[in-house]
Amino acid sequence: MRIVLIGAGGQLGTALSARLPGDVVPLGSADLDISEANRVRQVVSDRRPELVINTAAYNFVDRAEDEFDHAEAVNASGPKYLAETCAALEIPLVHVSTDYVYGEAGDRRIPWKETDHPHPTSRYARSKLAGEEFVQAACTKHFVIRTCGLYGRAVSPGKGNFVETMLRLGRERGAVSVVDDQWCAPTSAADLAGAIADLIQTRHFGLYHATNSGSTTWCDFAREIFRLASMAVSVTPITTEQFKAKAARPRYSVLDCSKLAAVVGRPMRTWQEALEEYLSTR
Repeated sequence: MRIVLIGAGGQLGTALSARLPGDVVPLGSADLDISEANRVRQVVSDRRPELVINTAAYNFVDRAEDEFDHAEAVNASGPKYLAETCAALEIPLVHVSTDYVYGEAGDRRIPWKETDHPHPTSRYARSKLAGEEFVQAACTKHFVIRTCGLYGRAVSPGKGNFVETMLRLGRERGAVSVVDDQWCAPTSAADLAGAIADLIQTRHFGLYHATNSGSTTWCDFAREIFRLASMAVSVTPITTEQFKAKAARPRYSVLDCSKLAAVVGRPMRTWQEALEEYLSTR
């Protein structure tokens, strides 16, 4: 299978490059700006793929509040152009989205299913939801995959990830304050890449949730990072209000991944197991 991989230098793109079967054609931001419709049609068509995977995204959540046009161009218009191109070529498109589409949760503690109605509360999340909807509308053969708390190694420098940020702050300060009222499911890019590699073999198109198993708060995630890294770092729990981020974050965005597990024949391993492997191989 000939696969065009967009965003190949990012964390997920790097993991996919090592995991995908067949002939992988990696495209970075220097090769293709997905917000340019004509370039998308030309570049993708010229590579003659049998499948396209899009991991490119504008992921600066707070900056998106002021740079919404940029976020929308990459997160919404870009996937639209890719979906239209893939539909014209009659090939599948894999598009990666986010748990942030579930912005309002109240006191919810039940993982979100693909059938649950999204309600984004930030401009970043709205742009990502729009991208999902464009893909679903334009390309029948689609895999739209929502994930959460992604971390991994990247060929290209980017915005980093929570694990590396905690390790750096722990070394520099010896103490951190981390939000303890937002629940998530931290996800290894390597594990997500494996799930995607399995999923594309099935031809069971549709919307999927894909994260490592289990859930935690960002504060307890930080504590586990330092425990596994054998670092004596003081972790102080704080509230969302104390953190004072510009963009709203989901209070509970744990995803139910039972649909994915049923299709590929296995659940993804626990977030603790994935994190331990990541830290042991740094």
